[in-house]
Amino acid sequence: MDLPDFGIPPRLARRMSMAEQHEYLRTKLTRRRTLVTAGAVAGGLLAGCAGPGTKERQAADPKGHRPSGSPATAPASGTVHGSAVVPFGRHLAFGADPRTGMRVSWQLPLAVRKPFARIGTAPDALDRRVEAEIRDLHTPALTGVRPAFEQYYAHAAVDGLLPGTTYYYGVGHDGFDPTAAEHRAAIGSFRTAPARPESFVFTAFGDQGVSQAAAANDDVILRQKPAFHLHAGDICYADVNGQGKTSDGYDPGYWDLFLKQNEPVARTVPWMVTTGNHDMEAWYSPDGYGGQLARWSLPDTGFDPRTAPGVYAFTYGNVGFVALDANDVSWEIPANLGCSGGRQTAWLDRELTRLRAADGVDFVVVFFHHCAYSTSTHASDGGVRAAWLPLFAKHQVDLVINGHNHVYERTDAIRDGAVGRPVPIGGSTDPTRDGTVYVTAGGGGKDLYGFPSGVKESYEGHVTRDTPVDSFAWTRSRAQEPETVEWSRVRYRGFSLLRVEARTGGSPRLDVSALAQDGTRVDHFEVRRGA
Repeated sequence: MDLPDFGIPPRLARRMSMAEQHEYLRTKLTRRRTLVTAGAVAGGLLAGCAGPGTKERQAADPKGHRPSGSPATAPASGTVHGSAVVPFGRHLAFGADPRTGMRVSWQLPLAVRKPFARIGTAPDALDRRVEAEIRDLHTPALTGVRPAFEQYYAHAAVDGLLPGTTYYYGVGHDGFDPTAAEHRAAIGSFRTAPARPESFVFTAFGDQGVSQAAAANDDVILRQKPAFHLHAGDICYADVNGQGKTSDGYDPGYWDLFLKQNEPVARTVPWMVTTGNHDMEAWYSPDGYGGQLARWSLPDTGFDPRTAPGVYAFTYGNVGFVALDANDVSWEIPANLGCSGGRQTAWLDRELTRLRAADGVDFVVVFFHHCAYSTSTHASDGGVRAAWLPLFAKHQVDLVINGHNHVYERTDAIRDGAVGRPVPIGGSTDPTRDGTVYVTAGGGGKDLYGFPSGVKESYEGHVTRDTPVDSFAWTRSRAQEPETVEWSRVRYRGFSLLRVEARTGGSPRLDVSALAQDGTRVDHFEVRRGA
């Protein structure tokens, strides 16, 4: 059937940046009051995607709950007593220094007065009160399809904490006391980083979304008892197409479902996200990051968090971590190509220099969304390689974690674009000599991909070495340049996550493992410097 004119014509959208699309939408279409908004695709109007009440929505939320912001008749702010407004979707992130700062965030179904967090060293002694700020998101109505969508996110910056200490917290607002007996089950906890480096575990994946598989991966995370979790982009998939276009199918209600789904783990385990292509949401800001800015509070460590919420760094124990926004350099999906004007890459060089010189930092881990090296569906992004691989080599980055391809794939150590040293399952590598290992950990919960035709999986207990592998890399002109690669060492097509134990002591190392959703190990290797 002929589709109504809901957004930017596809031929025009292909030639426009995120900023140009945002401006087009907010001028021409606002005047016409025919905005494509939350649920346009979910209503089946743009891409035939399943919407509320369909099997896809029921799978995402088996109990059939509607997203909290979706009712057309939601009462206006101030007409409902605060006692009736229950916080949900609690999630944590570190402040600039994980030893002394934590960011506590949550969602509210309606606007409230004076939100706050209470903090203490015992669940029955939440003596410190920290005021929170509300960041609201308004998604305009789509006439005849969906009402306007309002979402409210609260954030409390908790600083001045003691290192290596377990804290308990509750969140509330006028009329809602988290210490009341009926709300005590919602009290969460977290532990600050130790004052001096100690061994610790972190987990990582990308491409989670909302599904039974995604929730099952959360359970695997909790069993690892990690100090924190890295999410390498494509967080929720409210934007189902991921092209950074206003014609993408978009339903903000999926964020409500996502935060509810992840609350059992994210309210205790700091959830450190970066930005994927499905996280560019053109409805809120010219760069598409207004939604992410509203929902997450992440470390402010030198790069402007107001324009690039997925770009930051932090140090935990003996490891420095750097989060990057690969939309800025991607040649495959160029909606935000060059959005930082080169500032992100310059910041990366400075940050890697700082971390390598920092006392007590033995390893540097970088995580971002688009793959530098992969043979799965999206393959490798030549823009990532051109912009950042020279810096990874210059500073001898120890481990790079990506998402984007919904598989687990791990390279040998790569040096100068080729295999610097084979790293078989159970092997060891030294980045000062061999190069960097790249891990695609995209099995977080979204529909799985595969590998090139004829290429077999190869993982622990099921090694079927296939080399070379015919793949491709994206060029600046968005062409797929064929390449035959030797570096694809481990390939697993299944839901999975990465578990890394950073060990201190006489011979520091990173013990890296990949776990299938049933907890079975499908890969492991170690990284030692100067071994």
